[in-house]
Formats: sequence, C-alpha cells, structure tokens
Amino acid sequence: MEISERKKKILAAVVEQYIDTGAPVGSKHLAEHAGLGCSPATIRNELAELAAMGYLEQPHTSAGRVPTVQGYRLYVNELMERQRLSDEETQRLTEELNTCLMEMEGLSADVGRLASQLTNLPAMAITAPKAVTISRFDFIYVDANTFIIVALLSDSTVKNKLVRLPVSVEKVKIEKLSTLCNANFTGLTEPEITPLLISATERAMDDVMGLTAVAASFAIEVLSQAAQPFMTVAGQNKLLEHPEFQNPETAQSLMEYLSQFPQEFPELMAEDTGVKVFIGPENVSEALKDSSVVLATYDAGAGVRGIVGVVGPTRMDYAMVASKMQMIAETISHAMTGGSKPPLGMDTKLMLRGDDPHEQT
Repeated sequence: MEISERKKKILAAVVEQYIDTGAPVGSKHLAEHAGLGCSPATIRNELAELAAMGYLEQPHTSAGRVPTVQGYRLYVNELMERQRLSDEETQRLTEELNTCLMEMEGLSADVGRLASQLTNLPAMAITAPKAVTISRFDFIYVDANTFIIVALLSDSTVKNKLVRLPVSVEKVKIEKLSTLCNANFTGLTEPEITPLLISATERAMDDVMGLTAVAASFAIEVLSQAAQPFMTVAGQNKLLEHPEFQNPETAQSLMEYLSQFPQEFPELMAEDTGVKVFIGPENVSEALKDSSVVLATYDAGAGVRGIVGVVGPTRMDYAMVASKMQMIAETISHAMTGGSKPPLGMDTKLMLRGDDPHEQT
C-alpha cells in the first residue's frame, strides 16, 4: 500500500516529537506544534491509518502514538533531513580526529572514545588488520635445549618465542631449520601454511623430527593473531543517561554484550563505506532487539578497513548521530589514504541500509 505524502509528514513529525520528548505523541499536540496545516481530526484519522499500516503503535488506550521499528525504518530511509554540521562543529571534530590519527595503534580506542563523547552513546571501534605475512625468520641458538624463534612480519612488527626442547640439538640443526623456514614459510598467509607443506618441510629435518612443526606452529599462531580485528568499546556507562536503559538489568545486559566485542560487527567490514542504521530486531543479536546501532565503515589505507559505531535506544536522534558518524568516517578515510580533508560544513551523503520500508504494508 502506497503511503501518501501527508502521512509521511505526519509520521516524520511523530518520530521527531517522540525523539525529543520520549512521550507518546497525540493529534492535538501535532496540530499545535508540528506546523502540518491539518486539523486535529484529520491528524487523528491519519494516525489511526498509520497505526493500521504498522508504522505507529499506541502504548495505552488513551495515549498518543509512538513509532514502531517499521516507522523508524521509513523515517531513516526517506523522511529525516540530512543534517549539515556547522563549520565550527566540523572544525572541532576534524581537529580532535587529527589528534587521534597521529598514532595508528591508538586509532580504534581514540575514535571510539571520540564517537561516544560526540553522541553521548556507547561506541565501538573496530580496525581490521592489514594482510600480513612473515618476511623473515631468525633462529637464535641459546644452548643444546633452547632456541628463540624471531619472525619479522611484512608490516615491520616483530614476534618472538622461546622454545625449550626435550632433546639436545646441535647449533647446525637450528641454522638448517632457519634456512628451511625462510625458504618455505615466508611470504605466506596463515591458510597457505598447510599440513602438506609442513610435512614436506619436516622431511628435510628427518634427523631431528618435530622442529619444523614447532616453527610452523609458531608461524601460524603469529599470523592468526595478526589477522584478528582490534576492537575497543567506550562509554558503556552512557547507557544509564537514557531513560530506556535506567532499568539496571536492561543496562547491565547490554553493557555485558558490548564488553564482549560483538563478532557480527567485523563481518560488515567488507561492505561499502557509508553509514548504516540497524533498528531494533533488524540487529542480528537478541541483545540488541530493543536498541539501534549506527555504524560507519571507513578506509584506513594499505588494505585496512574499520568500523566506528554507536549503540543506543531506538528513540535516538538518527539524523544527528548519522551525520557525526559519517563525518568521523570520512575524516579518517581522507587522512589515512592521503586524500584532501573533507570541506568544512559539508553535507554528508548517507548510505542508510535496512529493510524495504514498504514491504510489510
């Protein structure tokens, strides 16, 4: 069923009034404050039809209406005005982000804290790893039963491990192991270090069985760790500032979920950059069924992708939050890829993903 322009305007007014006040919105209030140019009776009829279509609901018999998930989705996809950040706000945000970007290792933690401060919501920041391999192995002989494996990764980081052996091994064997590992295990990703490759390399060390497996196990461990996203969460306590989460059990449950670094968020890194809004049950986790998530994906250069996102009540100011998240993501992308800075006060282009708002009507 097609939704008329008048219904869209009334729905937008209900959503914005409800976001602002947290109270169900009635026809009289809309007629007096929303500037719709309609009588209370007309608005009342339209509200009833919007409720029948699934965009609004009435918490109590005599109360006004509040948006449903379907109503929020239509609002986010079609009705909300794209906020334009002021020059002053954009300048301040850019300066704070540039400070965060001075050191890549602190990027996720700093951007997460900044997003939380700017939106007054809990924030998560996830930086995908670079695709790394081991560039070189060095094996340091300590004594007959001890040696150190040192791996130089392609991103210039260094990992090492002290290995203690149950049998004595001559120094020449450790040198041979170094040669074999550099010949067979460098320049490979973790999945490419296969059991078949390990077995073939092991046969060249047949007089000291097990050494190659030890070295290969270390290489796989190092590459596996390097492939893990780096995730941080900031501002969980900000949930308590929102009426929807002032029930201690509700807030604690969501804070515990966030503290475990939700695994579904890194899966979104492969998608296009932009802002994505997930409302209530659109989220894949049961823990988020009464919350909304706004995520912005960014390009950090050199094969690195990242996400910065916030979690809050479904009654959030989507236009404000989406604009700020987009600004954060675009500033990071421009800075980390060597591009020019986004123009101050720009209108952000939002890519808001979700279900088709008309498919249930």
